[in-house]
Amino acid sequence: MRVDCHQHIWPPALVTALRERDVMPYLRDWTLYLPGENPYQVDPAAHDVERRRAAEHADRVLVSLSSPLGIEHAADGAELIDIWHASALALPDPFRVWAAAPVAVPDGPALARVLREDRIAGLQLPATALDSPDAIGHVAPLLEVLEQSGKPLLVHPGPAPAEPGGLPDWWPALVPYVAQMHRSWMSWHVAGRKRHPGLRIAFVALAGLAPLHHERLAARGGPAFDRDPNVFYETSSYRADAIASLARVVGPAAVVHGSDRPYAEPLDPVAFHEAYFTANPARLLRQP
Repeated sequence: MRVDCHQHIWPPALVTALRERDVMPYLRDWTLYLPGENPYQVDPAAHDVERRRAAEHADRVLVSLSSPLGIEHAADGAELIDIWHASALALPDPFRVWAAAPVAVPDGPALARVLREDRIAGLQLPATALDSPDAIGHVAPLLEVLEQSGKPLLVHPGPAPAEPGGLPDWWPALVPYVAQMHRSWMSWHVAGRKRHPGLRIAFVALAGLAPLHHERLAARGGPAFDRDPNVFYETSSYRADAIASLARVVGPAAVVHGSDRPYAEPLDPVAFHEAYFTANPARLLRQP
């Protein structure tokens, strides 16, 4: 089975809910407004379910709530997350769903109920909720429930901070998103595995290339880096140079394919190791 571990699609109910909001994040028609990003013109075709199905070559596609929206951190995020779960779980094959959860006041029992759904692959959390050892401790009620369920965690960039104007549209994806992934990986390396020894975890965007800093980590007195068979690195937006460099450090068995569609396109399976699309995601997801 060929798997794409990371895509986004907004079901109609979620689009409607975002249009009804008067605080960020919100949509006005198809223009998205976020505190830390320039207004973004969303392509409606990118969220047309039948068009997306027709363009898909993977046998299974895991879709998630867009964590840069900041919904997991929002005071009223639980309502939008409920809409996400209800509408995403109704999507047809090949789609499966990453669950979401509010992080300000973690609710383990509520997450446990969602994780019982067969079409839920695991939990996605924003990297901004895992950006320090203390932050990992704060969301421990969610991670403990997830670990007990046997399903994995996907770590995704969270909301970009508001900054002075004049920055290009690509700035959040290249600066705060990458830094968030780097922080979450370092925090997990320092504290996460000790707290959650059996949890499988995947970092999108190759964890901001954080493992490539293992030599500097050692030189500065940090904990030794060892390959962890339960840590995976998803490829979205990267290509041959970065993937090959990371695979030399973490091992090719740790790399899983994800496209971040509709914001980037899938890798060509002919040009990359077949296990990135099949065997490695199967181990992450514990597929039969």
